[in-house]
Amino acid sequence: MFGCIVAGRLVQTEPQQVASDKFVFSLPDCENVNHVVVFMLGTMPFPTGTGGAVYFSFPDPNTSPVWQLLGFITNDKPSAIFKISGLKAGVGGEHPFGMMSAPHMPSVAQVGVSIESLEQLAQQTPLSSATVSTVDSFTQFTQKMLESLYNFSSSFAVSQAQMTPNPSEMFIPASSVRRWYENFQRRMNQNPNFWKT
Repeated sequence: MFGCIVAGRLVQTEPQQVASDKFVFSLPDCENVNHVVVFMLGTMPFPTGTGGAVYFSFPDPNTSPVWQLLGFITNDKPSAIFKISGLKAGVGGEHPFGMMSAPHMPSVAQVGVSIESLEQLAQQTPLSSATVSTVDSFTQFTQKMLESLYNFSSSFAVSQAQMTPNPSEMFIPASSVRRWYENFQRRMNQNPNFWKT
């Protein structure tokens, strides 16, 4: 019913079922993992009115697992990407895996999926540090590049009174660079792929 991708290198499609409504994926070598993708395989939908709460547990040889709510998947939202690199071990809240006999190995992290009602899912608050930005990395890069160019160019700005005539150099008004920057940003916001045409 579920699958899990770890940092693009490990794909698991057979979690261990630890209760009728709870499933666990084991993630070896979690110290080198930044993101986890949890998805539905498409072979079986959630029962009507339910979805899957997704939890993460760091390995800790000194204690039982502490589970952290990452988010959820549903029939309408069949996959989600979660950032786990910024999560802290030992920090967690209420979770449905407390009394489960999920296998606990001190060097292996776990991702748990708990089938719950949509009403329950709507009332839960996932860790904000686990959500991945909806702005893709290309858009973020482009915005940072634009800001960098504008800031760099502006650092050389001088007034007309301060200019030293130099026939071999061209000068561009700062207002032109600012106008280009604003237009480019507006176009990126309307269609991030406008530059491909």
